[in-house]
Amino acid sequence: MSALSALPFLKPVHLRSPRSSPGGQRRHTLPASEFRCLSPEDAVSVFEIEREAFISVSGDCPLHLDEIRHFLNLCPELSLGWFEEGRLVAFIIGSLWDQERLCQAALTLHKPQGSAVHIHVLAVHRTVRQQGKGSILMWRYLQYLRCLPFARRALLMCEDFLVPFYQKCGFEALGPCEVTVRDLAFVEMQHPVRGHAFMRRNSGC
Repeated sequence: MSALSALPFLKPVHLRSPRSSPGGQRRHTLPASEFRCLSPEDAVSVFEIEREAFISVSGDCPLHLDEIRHFLNLCPELSLGWFEEGRLVAFIIGSLWDQERLCQAALTLHKPQGSAVHIHVLAVHRTVRQQGKGSILMWRYLQYLRCLPFARRALLMCEDFLVPFYQKCGFEALGPCEVTVRDLAFVEMQHPVRGHAFMRRNSGC
């Protein structure tokens, strides 16, 4: 069973009525809004959004194109994309980590036996920012993680100015992160992933 079929909240959300042809017959259209795990074929679209979102702020991207492909090949089930009429508008990419805190190696490694989901990046397309999409996508992602039996918590690192955003999403600050990128310093944050048995019993996971 695929992740999409197992998780009702990842199924397409139809926000409009299907269009009709002049003869009154319904014509196939793409879902107005759809959430699904990403695939390596989505890597270029992911990188284009990420590059625009991060380079203007910090001068670099959390993940470069080859790293995006790397994670989408190794653990696509730990990613989530938001598509509107077939176009990617926001995404999250994660991997598994097997230590209590993040270290430099966590930037490039996926630890299949780990129980912590390291969220590498969340980004929203510039044309749909300031609409709450980042918060909605994070909420859906955390709900999704609760259906994965191996996931116990989510970890991420962010700059100081993003701490309030992630706190509103339910993350707590653990303190300074030992990971550095050039001269940038980060705060490490975590969110417990709870309710595995309940979620599997009540949502078809």
